[in-house]
Amino acid sequence: MKPITKILKLSNNALLEKVWASDSSIYTILKNSESLSSARIEVFKYLNHKETHYFDAEYPEANYHIIERNLAKECIRILSKIFLSENEKATSFSAFSVLYELARGNKEPLQLISKGFLSEFVYLFRGINARFDLMFENEKNHLGTIYISARPKRLKYYSKKVSSGYSRFKRGIDQDISKKRDEMRTEILNYFGSTDKSDWFDYQWHLSHIISKIETLLSLVYLEEDEIAGLKLAKEAKIPFQITPYYLSLFNKTGKTFFDRAIRAQVLPSEAYCKKIIKNKKYGLDHDFMDEKSTSPIPGITRRYPQIVILKPYDSCPQICVYCQRNWEIKGIKHASFSKNKMENAIQWIKDHNEIHEILVTGGDPLTLGDEKIKWLFDQLASIDHIERIRIGTRTLVTVPCRFTKNLISILESYHEWGKREIAIITHFEHSMEITPEVIDAVKLIKRAGMNIYNQQVFTYFNSLRYESSFLRANLKISGIDPYYGFNTKGKEETIDFRVPIARIEQERKEEARLLPGLVRTDEPVFNVPRLGKSHLRAGQDHELVMILPDGKRVYRFYPWDSRLSFENDYLYTDVPIYDYLLRLYKDKENVDVYESIWYYF
Repeated sequence: MKPITKILKLSNNALLEKVWASDSSIYTILKNSESLSSARIEVFKYLNHKETHYFDAEYPEANYHIIERNLAKECIRILSKIFLSENEKATSFSAFSVLYELARGNKEPLQLISKGFLSEFVYLFRGINARFDLMFENEKNHLGTIYISARPKRLKYYSKKVSSGYSRFKRGIDQDISKKRDEMRTEILNYFGSTDKSDWFDYQWHLSHIISKIETLLSLVYLEEDEIAGLKLAKEAKIPFQITPYYLSLFNKTGKTFFDRAIRAQVLPSEAYCKKIIKNKKYGLDHDFMDEKSTSPIPGITRRYPQIVILKPYDSCPQICVYCQRNWEIKGIKHASFSKNKMENAIQWIKDHNEIHEILVTGGDPLTLGDEKIKWLFDQLASIDHIERIRIGTRTLVTVPCRFTKNLISILESYHEWGKREIAIITHFEHSMEITPEVIDAVKLIKRAGMNIYNQQVFTYFNSLRYESSFLRANLKISGIDPYYGFNTKGKEETIDFRVPIARIEQERKEEARLLPGLVRTDEPVFNVPRLGKSHLRAGQDHELVMILPDGKRVYRFYPWDSRLSFENDYLYTDVPIYDYLLRLYKDKENVDVYESIWYYF
């Protein structure tokens, strides 16, 4: 049986035995020490000696390959942090104490900890002993004796891995997908009584036919039982959901498939999501994970960085994304509002702060507004001398691409002045199925007007399969859209269906995105620290793993982006368990064994 598959099938008792078998020396120290404090001292001595041995030619451990020794050193560093009493105090939990009690024969903690907790220490203990043979076994099997020496052949093998990974996924421009979409488009138009096919290319038609009732959906597509249950609960709890007719055409009519699962998940609220929203409302809990309220000097403005501010003129979108970070303030389109007075005050605030050089106009989706309001708003912003760039944060390119009319392009182009002011489109494609012929047509108009388009992908469970996001990157770039950011899914409990371990994002960057040409992998994986802003996940100095909780969740300490410039408080983030993520993949019939190295991303 393969490694991860085997781990997922073991009982707690069997996993505990595997922990001790992975490093019998730690087991002996814990078992024989007179006290917890003396055990901690001896374990730290053991770890220090181990690291020394890997990098001292007098010891046999120095004969391991440098890659193995480096990984072992990293595991020693991580294990040492987890065993620090300071981190126990910060997280109100001691993994070291649990292991100490278990080694001494006390089985009571075994009832309190999960398979995820034990699995973490199986891999950490294997790691400090440089036992990475299973992790590299697949590569060695493919490359044989040339694994170490023949780099050209290895590079060819890597490229084939990418191509093989891509073969699983579809694009909205693929012929078979386009054919099904044409059929869906006709059915949607007929359902709404439209006899003019040109309505499909009229954004106002889409905005006036936004789908927000379960009955409409059931008339057009087959919904799974769990999808219906989520929508019914959303209706009861008055949780808004909105789908544009255009985006509905990306659904598979006869039920959820591998190719549209990510599409459906984005817009159909699940039972788990609704129940959490209801519970939070009952207890008066705030959904503002990013704590934007504390970084808003006046209504309509959010500021987390020195030279750029967020301007929010509108509080709805043509389509509501279930995992939206601003679900706490996004309204259904029928209840949305645009306050000219609020915008005038916000714009005056920007005028009064000449250190601001860039504005991100977002919300809500500002392009839901009509051309007249957009022109008024941009007239005001463009009149501010110290503004060099105006970004438009919009998902209309994905949800209703015909919004980019020639008139809108003409308006935006009039503010795009070479050498003086840039107008940039910041959009949000999640999956390659969202790249359609209509999208390509809209991109052409935008690019021909000289404006650049950048994509911010939220890395969720539904686009986290091997090479899935790389496939999106490649297709975005060839379509004229530059990958910009890859966001860790926000730690909002109501969006648990979407959340992915940080380790998977880091693994994706190192083992999949890194195999792509540099111009394709231009996005940066980031974690958005509440109140403070983005922390680069590739930068080890910006975050550290400090604890493994009983349920297998990792606790990370994040340092603010300006930690080299000033003293600012850290932020502790509790991640989703790697074990739970792998188990979910396994239940979805994914080959989980190809993800094994995920345990060694910290």
